[in-house]
Amino acid sequence: MCYNFDMKPIVAIVGRANVGKSTFFNKICGKRISIVDDVAGVTRDRLYADATWSGHEFTVVDTGGVELSSEDVFQKEIIEQVMAAIENATVIVFLVDGKTGITQSDEDVAKLLRKQNVPVVLVVNKLDTFDISSTYEFYSLGLGEPMPISCAQSKGIGDVLDKVISYFPEDCLDENVAGIKISLVGRPNVGKSSIINRLLGKKRVVVSDVEGTTRDSVIVPFRCNKKDYNLIDTAGLRRQRSVEKQSVEGYSVLRSMSAIEMSDVVLIVFDGTAEISEQDVRIAGFVHEAGKPSVVIVNKWDEKRTTKEDYLKSLQEKLSFMSYFKVLFVSALTGKGLSEIMTTVDQVYENASRRITTGVLNDILHDAILNHEPPSKGGRKCKIMFVTEAATNPPKFVFFCKEPQFINFAYERYLENRLRERVDFSGTPILLMFKGKEEE
Repeated sequence: MCYNFDMKPIVAIVGRANVGKSTFFNKICGKRISIVDDVAGVTRDRLYADATWSGHEFTVVDTGGVELSSEDVFQKEIIEQVMAAIENATVIVFLVDGKTGITQSDEDVAKLLRKQNVPVVLVVNKLDTFDISSTYEFYSLGLGEPMPISCAQSKGIGDVLDKVISYFPEDCLDENVAGIKISLVGRPNVGKSSIINRLLGKKRVVVSDVEGTTRDSVIVPFRCNKKDYNLIDTAGLRRQRSVEKQSVEGYSVLRSMSAIEMSDVVLIVFDGTAEISEQDVRIAGFVHEAGKPSVVIVNKWDEKRTTKEDYLKSLQEKLSFMSYFKVLFVSALTGKGLSEIMTTVDQVYENASRRITTGVLNDILHDAILNHEPPSKGGRKCKIMFVTEAATNPPKFVFFCKEPQFINFAYERYLENRLRERVDFSGTPILLMFKGKEEE
């Protein structure tokens, strides 16, 4: 049985400086993300964004201009960034300039790409006409048929994308595979892989004291209490400054973010021997913004440096934006507390999947309004007529109102709190939407 939980395909755009890579990137992503400038070398760091074509979702990576023979002080770093992009790419788009023709830099990049075991789509930009004579010389680069485009005129880009997605691996996840997908995220070296190995009862994931051992997401299917699960061990998420210095880690972050998106439940692992850091809070924020149910796992609690009460107080302060969090104190080293993890995973997933009847919801709403009426302004009142649950995972509630623009953050939080008081939504975010509806 094939368990391919690989992340979105990665399409890396490479080429020498000023051939239009950033313009191509912006056209694909449908928005201006990369800085477009006629000055060579504007894009020095990798930039990435999600894109969709013909039903295929993928991540596009823009890279700095490669000039292998240049002595520019930034070139060493740019080349390291580009190599990281190439090594992690599913498909490479090699962009060249049809007006300038082949340069020594193009030949240097082509030589580099021919050594890679990654499909390459050779794209000739800045062409006014697409006749065969305009691309003929680029066959000499030894990378197959050159594809003509004009980014400025948005011509030929669709054909390139058709070719790109033809190289994507087919999703081989067996549709009959059941089970909650659980990702583990956290800073490097907090013990994510050790927790997996303890849960499985055997060593399935490499464990090391060296930060960044896990660079790719590892998927481990298993059964617990006669239920199927899939554990996703992701690379540790570093601070942004560290990511910039260590290019491979940038892709680890990207894959971790993709793992969060595809998860049913996320285990956010903290190091109980260390202070709660800004990056711990940032990672929890990623999970919250993705709308995923989660469990905060405080690992290494056998080596605790504070009391549970003090640590909980710190968590409540730092994670105030997700006050619904559930927390477990465990030790992957001794196994203490780990037996509660799967039970809690089931609980938060059940809460995220919970459906509330419209009758019950409107009873809760009626009581809430009696205690605290919606805001008004200039003599005009917001009136909430009714509420219904529109979706689950996470639960999404739509309130139909007159003058919904008067609903402020404080009243939205008030309604959320009233819902949580009456229904167990612990461990999961809930979404509230306010839709205008004229009073009948």
